[in-house]
Amino acid sequence: MYIVSLNYVAPLEALDAAVPEHIAFLDRHYASGTFLASGRKVPRTGGVILARSGSEEALRAILAEDPFWQKKLATYDIQEFAATKAQAGLEGLIGA
Repeated sequence: MYIVSLNYVAPLEALDAAVPEHIAFLDRHYASGTFLASGRKVPRTGGVILARSGSEEALRAILAEDPFWQKKLATYDIQEFAATKAQAGLEGLIGA
């Protein structure tokens, strides 16, 4: 499993203009089962995506489709981790 930390590098106005395309991108990858959770950082300096992928390279290929990446609005930091405990109802994350 991976934690993707997005860091905005453009004004919020530029990001806001790309949000509809970004949401469509997220929706595609939620539907495929790759993305498990996502949201904005507080304060709004970026976002976080919790993702499941066979490899970091495969995940990077997916992230390259993100309009935020294509329009150079955000950078990405990817961290792999292995969940060993989870709250009741989230056991499917263990070993993901």
